[in-house]
Amino acid sequence: MKVSRFLMILAVLLVIEAAVSASAQSKIATVDMRKIFNNYYKTKLAEDVLDQAKATARKNLKDMADGIDKAQADYKALLDQANDMAISSDARDKLKQTAADKAQEINDSKVNFDKFQREVEAQLADKSQHATANLIDEIQKAVSDKAKLGGYLLVVNSASSEAVIYAAPETDISDSVLAQLNAGAPVDVSAPSSLLSTNSPAGP
Repeated sequence: MKVSRFLMILAVLLVIEAAVSASAQSKIATVDMRKIFNNYYKTKLAEDVLDQAKATARKNLKDMADGIDKAQADYKALLDQANDMAISSDARDKLKQTAADKAQEINDSKVNFDKFQREVEAQLADKSQHATANLIDEIQKAVSDKAKLGGYLLVVNSASSEAVIYAAPETDISDSVLAQLNAGAPVDVSAPSSLLSTNSPAGP
């Protein structure tokens, strides 16, 4: 009985010692998610796509606005002609009806313009959010892979000031993660701008 109890205590002590030893050897790393996001080459590519979509939307909206301006100028000209007493009454009545039709056309165009503008803004916001979410997923996977490869049990986002009080520089694996992510970057991809930075992950 005493031998069994001794062996049980010894086993418990060995388990505790192993746990303490594992804890002592635990590796913790920090990573700056904002830095990685802003310098990931795919962020620049996503920004370029969004810029092109914005440029197309601006052109379409300008074309619609120009069309409304022209219609309003035509409407004013019709009213001026309809008030010209030098022409017959029948001609003035026809011009007034044409002006009324033009006014309805302008109102319809304004409604369509407002609707299109709302749709475009929603689509651009959705594109930006979707692109950002995909980039964050890729970055988080890269961080996870790097952590597993390096034997880190915990990786903390140093970009979130509330999450990190102090981090030694040697714990930062941001550059190595960036190197991994940008390994397949095209040679003509320039440093990313901050267009998507408003949605960048300060602390996912």
